[in-house]
Amino acid sequence: MYTIAARYGTSIAALQRNNNLITTEIHPGQALSLTRRYRPQSTGSAYTVRAGDSLLKIYIVQSGDPLYLIAKRNGISVKELLEANHLGNASSILPGQRLIIPNTSSGSEGSSKKFNLSQSDLDLFARLVSAESAGEPFVGQVAVAATVLNRLEDPRYPNTIPGVIYQVDNGKYQYSPVLDGRINLPAGHSAYQAVEQALQGSDPSNGANGFYNPAKTTNQWVRSQPVTATIGEHVFFRY
Repeated sequence: MYTIAARYGTSIAALQRNNNLITTEIHPGQALSLTRRYRPQSTGSAYTVRAGDSLLKIYIVQSGDPLYLIAKRNGISVKELLEANHLGNASSILPGQRLIIPNTSSGSEGSSKKFNLSQSDLDLFARLVSAESAGEPFVGQVAVAATVLNRLEDPRYPNTIPGVIYQVDNGKYQYSPVLDGRINLPAGHSAYQAVEQALQGSDPSNGANGFYNPAKTTNQWVRSQPVTATIGEHVFFRY
């Protein structure tokens, strides 16, 4: 009930009074009538509400907002944002949804601190994951995303997302969707979620910096590299 009151700019007492509740016990599926006791102090897509003696910052999700960028803008990690709002790693957020922004950061090395990605970087990243892992299980999409981040941290590769994705080595693109144009197709929602999980540190590829589909390549060099994982139709490797 505390979180509901904070999210909607009211108080626990007001919620109890407006719903004829004697205790603070509520149940999943229960409908509550809301009253606004405090007027939000608007700052664009964010405002503050009073909860007891404290002020809470509330962020209103905008269209196209990924959790990674919301966390980055507010100087916290994705993990802290998820925990403050009782969200799971794969939870969807919707435009207009209100998120509690915790007022302190644990200082852990979250995605907002480890990488510095713009919205255009995230969109490009998600499009690549979507094109490369269409039809793959979600864990396979996360693994593909992780391989890109592993290259981003490898000094042998460019140090930007566009640099990694559009890299040409020995006259060849590193990713087939760049060559055939699939990189320009819109990314699915699961691709953005996969990118976010990889940014949080999830790496089902076990440190791979490359992958291939055995049914679609005859390249003997990639087939000779040490395999780190096999997920769906993809074999992941590191060299």
